[in-house]
Amino acid sequence: MKFIPVILSFSFFGNFGCNYSNMTTENLDTIQPVNIIPKDFSAYWYAGAAEVNSYKLEQSRYGQIREGDAVLVFVTEDFSKSKQVKLDYPDQAARDAVSVLKLNKLKRFHTGVYDYSVMLSAFTPVDIKSYPNSLKATFSSQDWCGQVFSQMNLGKDGLYGLKSFSYFESEGDEIEKLKGTMLEDEIWNRLRINPESIPTGDVLLIPSMSYGRLQHKPMKPSSARISFEEETESTSDLKIEYLHHDRSVIITFENRFPFKILGWKEKNGNEPTTVATLQKSMKSPYWGKNSNEFSDLRDSLGLKF
Repeated sequence: MKFIPVILSFSFFGNFGCNYSNMTTENLDTIQPVNIIPKDFSAYWYAGAAEVNSYKLEQSRYGQIREGDAVLVFVTEDFSKSKQVKLDYPDQAARDAVSVLKLNKLKRFHTGVYDYSVMLSAFTPVDIKSYPNSLKATFSSQDWCGQVFSQMNLGKDGLYGLKSFSYFESEGDEIEKLKGTMLEDEIWNRLRINPESIPTGDVLLIPSMSYGRLQHKPMKPSSARISFEEETESTSDLKIEYLHHDRSVIITFENRFPFKILGWKEKNGNEPTTVATLQKSMKSPYWGKNSNEFSDLRDSLGLKF
């Protein structure tokens, strides 16, 4: 994929909702495709609504495919660089505030009689040029056996501080430092901000937190190969192939702004391939639609679990 650079920069104007940071675009300082102008980016991502996407999920677990739902929620937030949490009063935060694109990735599926609920969040600064690494990522998984949860925070030393907790004795409670390199989990945000910000070829990548926890693999930076491949005139695939893990990921997305994610495939070892296919996408300030009268909106997303 070839992109022509334009220049973007941002200024902060405060918070106007549960997950909304209001910013305007004055100049350009991140690379964007030639057909995108600043007002388009600002109008899409700073209009007081999240992008909510539902997917039909065929999830591989314990050697079998399980039907389920997946949801990707993308929304901008004013984020604290020091505390690495969403700012309640961004207009008072001065230089501590940074605009991030947040991904909430949720999966729900059954394994026989019991069910799984899995969630991952990644917080990636929109200004990738000034902030080349995501600031934070979290993961949790609940099933009838118990819970596991992890969090990574980027420190001032440029390393990720990883805290992991599990009901498994062999995993237990762990605290460690990881090299500050690109996260597999932030690639989803980078696609939405600017696909050209994603390096291709052989790179050092921290595998997805969901892969590490559900496959019981240590969270360590690993060599991977990233490539883009055009599927149709309007869609492309981003491919991740790990060189020392038996894991590959293919993300299919629209190759024009706003680079909507149409689906993905994950292959781990000899297990069946996990497949997610887009069902419905909508822009919504969903946090204000929490009464029963809005249940039809959930139905329109086609969610079953």
